[in-house]
Amino acid sequence: MKLLPTFKPRTYDTVLEFMSRVLMPDPTTGKSHLVKLIEYADGHYRAVFSPAYFVLPAGQLEPSKSQWNNLKKRMKRHEPLVFVFKEHGETNAPSGGKYYFVDFGFFAN
Repeated sequence: MKLLPTFKPRTYDTVLEFMSRVLMPDPTTGKSHLVKLIEYADGHYRAVFSPAYFVLPAGQLEPSKSQWNNLKKRMKRHEPLVFVFKEHGETNAPSGGKYYFVDFGFFAN
């Protein structure tokens, strides 16, 4: 298992604004797909977001690896010091549906 880098915590509001921008595919609408931001003691975060962020072709039920990679690249374009965990996935929504999540942190150095 690889060691994780040391993360530099940022203010919750700063990280919330960052991920809201990243998960807003069309800035003219002002609608972000971010549902919740979770902050962990080690300085990393989890962004929980709506599946509507990913536009899936007909017949495709899950986002492709390429779509996940594009999200990670988008995060890095918005903030070069972001470290995005390789693992990502889905979690249950209170409504019985699902949400997706991505974990990330900001390099300390």
